[in-house]
Amino acid sequence: MYDLKWSPSEKKVARSAYEHAVQSALGKLMTEVKARAASIATPADLWALEDYLRQQRRDIDDIFDYRYSRLILVFARLIHEGYLDEARLGGLSEEKLEIIRGLLPP
Repeated sequence: MYDLKWSPSEKKVARSAYEHAVQSALGKLMTEVKARAASIATPADLWALEDYLRQQRRDIDDIFDYRYSRLILVFARLIHEGYLDEARLGGLSEEKLEIIRGLLPP
């Protein structure tokens, strides 16, 4: 989508921020799943948990896309959804940061 060049140092920053966001998302999911699992009282609750996990897996697979052509969009979405703080992107070019900021809702 964006034809931006990524320097080696920017790639390191991007990978670190991305991995942090993945861990943040999975940590939140694990907390939620543990709470839901603890409240299972019927077989229907069990299957509801399975459905929830399947949907969460799809959502995570959709959000986390580490192709450089999509990474700007991914970072904007991760910031918007609270999985990433813009400060973790320090070291990216101002051009990339401006594009990310421009993609965030007001």
